[in-house]
Parts: sequence; C-alpha cells; structure tokens
Amino acid sequence: MAKPDLISVKQRFGIIGNSEGLNRALDIALQVAPTDLSVLITGESGVGKENFPQIIHQFSHRKHGSYIAVNCGAIPEGTIDSELFGHEKGSFTGALNDRKGYFEYANNGTIFLDEVGELPLATQARLLRVLETGEYMRVGSSKVEKTNVRVVAATNVNMIKAIQDGKFREDLFYRLNTVPIQIPPLRDRGDDILMLFRKFASDFSQKYRMPPVQLTELAKRELLHYTFPGNVRQLKNIAEQISIIETEREITPAILSYYLPENQKALLPAVQAKKEESHNFEKEREIIYQILFDMKKEVNDLKAIVHELIGKNTRSGDMQVQSASVPVKNETSLTPIMSQPTIEIRDINTHPHISDFADTEEVHDESISLEDMEKEAIIRALHKFKGKRKPAAAELKISERTLYRKIKEYGLE
Repeated sequence: MAKPDLISVKQRFGIIGNSEGLNRALDIALQVAPTDLSVLITGESGVGKENFPQIIHQFSHRKHGSYIAVNCGAIPEGTIDSELFGHEKGSFTGALNDRKGYFEYANNGTIFLDEVGELPLATQARLLRVLETGEYMRVGSSKVEKTNVRVVAATNVNMIKAIQDGKFREDLFYRLNTVPIQIPPLRDRGDDILMLFRKFASDFSQKYRMPPVQLTELAKRELLHYTFPGNVRQLKNIAEQISIIETEREITPAILSYYLPENQKALLPAVQAKKEESHNFEKEREIIYQILFDMKKEVNDLKAIVHELIGKNTRSGDMQVQSASVPVKNETSLTPIMSQPTIEIRDINTHPHISDFADTEEVHDESISLEDMEKEAIIRALHKFKGKRKPAAAELKISERTLYRKIKEYGLE
C-alpha cells in the first residue's frame, strides 16, 4: 500500500502548517497506520493530538471497523473500568443490566485513549492484559472475553516522571509506546502560526458575516514571539475574540497586545537560560526553608563578629585570665590531667560593645513567625518586579499558582 501524499492528508483532515516537526509527526503516523502496533501520541494540551488517531485509523486495514475515542480524564475513577470493559447486571449499585464496554464495541476497529496518563493503576493493569493477550473481563464477571482492537493513546503528562512517581506502570508505558509520535508545540512551528491565524480569521469571518481581520507586519512579528501556552486552541480563541470585538479590521501590535497576556510573552534568551538553571521547587514550603537557611547564615555571621570582639577584648585586658595548675592525682587514669588555664569571663551583657548582639538569635527565633517571613518575602519579590507575578514566583522559587494563592491568603491584592 503506497503511502499517501502529505498535502492531501492535511487537506482531508484540516491540518494547517509546514513546519518540520509537524511533517515528521504526520509521516510517522502514515508509516505506522497499516500495522497493528500500539501508538503513543505525546504533546502539550491544545496541540491537536486528536487528529492523529483518526489518520492512523483511516489509513489502516481497520478503516471499515469502529473508531471509538475515549477521554480517560473525564470518566470518574469508580466507573472507568465499567466504561472500558463493561459490567454484569448487579455487579454494583446501579448496574441494572449487562453492559458492553468500549473494547467490546471497538472489536476489529481502533480505540483512542485520550489522556491515558490519568488512568488509575488498577485500570492500567487491566489495559496491560488487553494489550498483551487481547483478553479482559467485565466488571463483576469471571468469564474471559476476547477482543481484536488497535490501541492508540495520547497524553500531555510527562510519562517518565509519572513512572518515577509511581503514578503510571512502566510495563504499560513500553507497551503503549511501541511507536511514539511527538506533536510539537505551536511556539516551535514558526510561520505556521500566521497560517493558522489567517485560516481562523477567515472561518470566523464567514461564521459571523464580517470582513476578516488582518495583521500588520509588526503585529505578525508580535504574534510570532508569543509563547502560546494554550497552543493552537489558544490561537483560535484569540482570533475569534479579535474578530468579534474589534471594529478595526487591520490589527496593530497595540490592539493585539490586549489579547496576549503580558506574563506569557516570550522571554529573552538570557532570562530563559537563567530560568532553566534555577531549581524547580515543587513544594511551597521550600520558600520558608530558603529564608531560614539565609537567616541561619546571617546569625552565624553575627556570632563570628561577637567572638571576634571577645578575642580583641581578651587581648586588651578586658578579660581577667588566671592560671591554675591541677595536680595529677589519679595514677591509673589512661590520660593524665594536664595543667590548664582557668578563664574568668565577665557577664557579656555588661560589655558596652557586645550587649547589642547578645539576644540577636533569640529575637529571630521568637518574634518572627514562619508566616510573617513568608509574607515579607512575597512583598519584597512583588515590589522588586513591580507587581508582576511570574518573575516574582521565579524569584521565590515557587509556582505561579502557589503565589496567587498566597497573595490572596495574606490579603496582598
């Protein structure tokens, strides 16, 4: 079977773009389609992963069979097994009749498991058995059923990290990942961004019966430098908003900036490099630990100053040192007791230069709570970056979501 032309495939499935990463992903999908190998499609949310299972199905020998798409992340954990594998009457409360599962309906066809990384571990074990032997059992049944189905899965989860965290089975990952397809994020697709914007603007022009919006050259440059955390889905949303809201049909950078959140603008390379080198603290308490570490260092520096002052005063005669000899009385002792000086030190609080340092550590330990330190650190970071939360969160080494919550918690809006 000859491999179809990429251009005709793009036209058939409404795929727009000519970037190298996109063409590579399409080429792999077309090569693996005639086989029965399992495929794992990975990529960020909103990149268009749902198009590729349909391509694989339509160019396979199963194209006349069923194609079923299942969003694993949208099905509650308590019912996911019943949805996928079916159940017997009376197997649980509400099971009034026997029910077929998706694997039974998709027999001799293709099943697309979207957000497969969200599957519970127990369901992962059932899925592994289907992939290895084609066998499964309905919920509440002991009868083994057989199915002949092609599995294509997709996820935006970092699967290697999920395996390390014990959230996904390693053996299932390798079964699904027989052929990996990586969909590039929109920010890495170059001029595809402008092609997609023109297509969306044209579609919304027809939908809402108004002239299509057009970008100026400077606005195009602005759009190309945007990071698009929501990928193609976000670009489509921006094009629709502009088409409906703006009365001007020529979009300038000033107009476009209203629809591009400031904290998502592309960072300069130097800033990006610094961000990659920084520690990625997952837990919000790391900010407190960092503050305590810095405070401990400051206290140690103060102690060193105190000891230095004591040493100077000792040499200048402020301290009275008396020598005393202790005779050796215990002849059986393994270590003889040597003569050593007896040092008499005046009360440190009476010294005019040292009294200010005496209670330094005690003040830090008792008068400042962890919450106060955390709040003060957040205020300093926000002031430093003039209220911009993303760089403030990076400075504090916490997630932006955690910073939002803390600002609300401490009433710093």
